[in-house]
Amino acid sequence: MARVEVEVNGTRHELEGVEPRLLLVHFLRERLGLTGTHIGCDTSSCGACTVLLDGKSVKSCTMFAVQADGRAVTTIEGLGSSAELHPMQEAFWAQHGLQCGFCTTGMIMSAVDLLRRIPNPSEGEIRAGLEGNLCRCTGYENIVAAVRAAAAALAAMETPKTIGELVEVGGR
Repeated sequence: MARVEVEVNGTRHELEGVEPRLLLVHFLRERLGLTGTHIGCDTSSCGACTVLLDGKSVKSCTMFAVQADGRAVTTIEGLGSSAELHPMQEAFWAQHGLQCGFCTTGMIMSAVDLLRRIPNPSEGEIRAGLEGNLCRCTGYENIVAAVRAAAAALAAMETPKTIGELVEVGGR
């Protein structure tokens, strides 16, 4: 068994007895109780488990929790709150970028990383940036519109310089 120290959504966690083969997605859901990260396929095909690791999107079903030792993880729970949504969450809601909601958390996390890398993406860049995330309900049109709306909202705000600022953007 291993000891894992990880910062999740700004809170430092030190856990003993972590099985070395425990996937990060299961660590987040079962050990930390953060169930917003969904388990879809366990093969990295769907993207429902996407989180930010040191600011970059990763599929948490493809890495072990011990690989996150000493690093920072942001889950959907770390982006905003019910009282104050992150601009990407707000855009998905306002643009009807979700239906059943299963893929939404992964889509949002991937889209946040996309806008970190490309603040004003074209439609083609949005589609390419989200191609590792599958949605079986929406047809993607409203998801693309949501990412565009979030890009516009973030551009209207003070330009964030770090992923921490991007996560915290929204006036908090």
